[in-house]
Amino acid sequence: MAKEFTEDDDALLAELGVEVEVKKTATRTPLEERTIAGFEEIQRFFEEHGRVPQHGETRDIFERLYAVRLDRIRTQPVSHALVAAMDHQGLLSDASSPAESATDELDDDALLAELGIEVETPPITELKHVRSTAEKRAAEEIANRERCEDFDTFKPLFEQVQKDLNTDLRETRPFERKAEIEPGRFFILGGQKTYVAEMGEKFPNEKGHIDARLRVIFDNGTESNMLMRSLQRALNKDEAGRRITDPSAGPLFADHTADRDEASGTIYVLRSKSSLPIVTENRDVLHKIGVTSGKVERRIANTKLDPTFLMAEVEIVATYELYNINRSKLENLIHRIFDPARLDIEIKDRFGNPITPREWFLVPLFAIDQAVEKIRDGSIAGYRYVPQEASLVERS
Repeated sequence: MAKEFTEDDDALLAELGVEVEVKKTATRTPLEERTIAGFEEIQRFFEEHGRVPQHGETRDIFERLYAVRLDRIRTQPVSHALVAAMDHQGLLSDASSPAESATDELDDDALLAELGIEVETPPITELKHVRSTAEKRAAEEIANRERCEDFDTFKPLFEQVQKDLNTDLRETRPFERKAEIEPGRFFILGGQKTYVAEMGEKFPNEKGHIDARLRVIFDNGTESNMLMRSLQRALNKDEAGRRITDPSAGPLFADHTADRDEASGTIYVLRSKSSLPIVTENRDVLHKIGVTSGKVERRIANTKLDPTFLMAEVEIVATYELYNINRSKLENLIHRIFDPARLDIEIKDRFGNPITPREWFLVPLFAIDQAVEKIRDGSIAGYRYVPQEASLVERS
């Protein structure tokens, strides 16, 4: 057992020229903890996107919140000093513009209003802060998170969901009922993407309602072992709580079109005549898949000068005419389906600049035919491409 020094011991050590340092246990206030956690989320955003979060109506709500949070930390001396030692990315060195910095004087409701989120003021007779036992338990379960040790397993899922949202393969909708809570489903809770990774056996709770224990992963690298009804209550209580839909073809075939998008298109499949070893070894299954509004022949003119065509001539092996279709969504959908078989190659253009073509896939032609048919009949959302089988298989 370690022996504590007395005052006499300290005096003796001082005589011998040995300084005794008394270690103090550092404690932080809840506000300091939130500031540090918020700055860590900004750092993760910077690592994922290679830039600081930006203001603007075109940005998603999470990025705008991060931008406001960073402005506050930069302009408040106490917050700035608190996280300065963590700032290995130089996020605090950028000076905010006066227009952006002004948000640090807004309270939470005013800040949400600035971001375009309506805040409804409850009647004065509503006992807003009086919560039931069940609500308190739900809040505690949400708050009691711990570090997700295997977050690397789930991080690609969150990244793919964000890509799907950006390309309209998924969308967010209001959370409505408990039945929507299932393993593999994504939600937005407290401004964070939330994933239900596991669900235990269902059981009746003390009121006779069906419940189950969940493993819930959050996109900030934490997790919570909460009850299904606790997640349900939290989503219902959260004004911005949403569910994220499963990936689907979306409104590919429609009576109207999106801005700058025409309601017709041609899917084209090309084969390269390049002499590159990777091409010659896989020529029969290496295809470029794209969508165009014009003539395919015009699209493939001068391919020898275009690194996206591997700086070589190509041949057209298949075309599919489609009408009343959103071309950009269609192309994003096809590329996402065959993403597991995307060719990873770097080509130098005629000026010697490295280019990475993104539309070449190691996929046999019959699998492309199969995908187009399932896009046409609307069943493609239930399938995924498995390179090992060179075929589309039903999602489990």
